[in-house]
Amino acid sequence: MELAIGIILGACALGAGMAMIAGIGPGIGEGNAVAKACEAIGRQPESKSSVTTTMLMGCAIAETTGLYALVIAILLIFVAPSRLVNILVETMKNV
Repeated sequence: MELAIGIILGACALGAGMAMIAGIGPGIGEGNAVAKACEAIGRQPESKSSVTTTMLMGCAIAETTGLYALVIAILLIFVAPSRLVNILVETMKNV
């Protein structure tokens, strides 16, 4: 029983760590978007407002991926272990 609980806790921690790897993608994508926006504004300064607006909208949409990963990681750390352990305990009572 203790081994099963340890496996559950370890799997939840591993899953949370893997979910946070998803934060790398938005960081790279947003950095690339800002770099390209700076290049575009440097080439055509008169289009600054439209480029900036489009870049900010794209960065906001890209950031949601990282936020979803953070929510999943928090759920895996704080919610999932207790629920899974309760399921295990109930299963062991019925056996």
